[in-house]
Amino acid sequence: KSTFKRELIMHRKVKIILNPMADMGNAWRVARDLRSLTEQHGGVDWSGTVYPGHAIDLSQQAGEQGYDMVIAMGGDGTVHEVVNGLMKVPEENRPILGVVPVGSGNDFAHGIHASRRPTESLARALNGEASSVDLCLMTDQHGRQEYFDNTLGIGFGANVTIRSHRIPLIRGFLMYLTSVIQTIIIDHNPIHMQIETDQESWEQKVIYLVLCNGPREGGGFLIAPEAKIDDGIIHYAMITDVSRAMMFRIVPEVMKGTHGRFKQVRMGTCKTFSLKANRPLYIHADGEIFSGPGTDLRQMHFEVLPGALKVVKG
Repeated sequence: KSTFKRELIMHRKVKIILNPMADMGNAWRVARDLRSLTEQHGGVDWSGTVYPGHAIDLSQQAGEQGYDMVIAMGGDGTVHEVVNGLMKVPEENRPILGVVPVGSGNDFAHGIHASRRPTESLARALNGEASSVDLCLMTDQHGRQEYFDNTLGIGFGANVTIRSHRIPLIRGFLMYLTSVIQTIIIDHNPIHMQIETDQESWEQKVIYLVLCNGPREGGGFLIAPEAKIDDGIIHYAMITDVSRAMMFRIVPEVMKGTHGRFKQVRMGTCKTFSLKANRPLYIHADGEIFSGPGTDLRQMHFEVLPGALKVVKG
């Protein structure tokens, strides 16, 4: 049986979707060094992304063209787009996801224990067995839907993401940390929310709300230390209406995952999460901006989809 499985894996028809601009353009050089590994495997095709959302189209097409596996080679944004493309493919034809992390944060890759060494993560993706992971589906007040695979941030976290895109020269965790400091100083503005989960409902002033499928975001902020990408639940963490000084006190704790001990931090789990806000919501999904300046979203609904996607873990 294992020999048959092995042969199946070796004959996978594989498409690699590369974001050549990931990690400030370093992804292109990494990919070039991996060509020999893919040639050994045989049957591996490459596509590069050239515009925002391109990986959605490419991964959907890969499913329609009969590929067995799509490997996202880039950062969390590339994985996010590939996941959304794969979910447009009917389940019976949906390719397996593989991940070669060559981005800034690589938080989804961390959640599936993918190696940070590209040669190792690619070899594992090409030769490993797949298992199921959860996804989360969000729906806005206009019926627009999008999946997220790792984390979704509302308010503070989305502002941090927008700022991080404007920071030149530094990357990875330091880029996110710089953005966090700027956001605390400039955008300290709580949102009044009415929140309802499948277990309870309440009203709260909130500065920072994160829904988590995986445990980490921003390359090292351990938002939901208990979260596992296949536990069938959404984990959430929110910082309520606190001062700037208190935000500076809490942020270092978030890096260690010990922020839950503060009374100003509310954490929990659920299967569905809905909210209404008193002003427009800035939202990022896996580091990609879902709504930002100029939008007027005030109502959102989220649900977990257990075992929605097959992934080769590290």
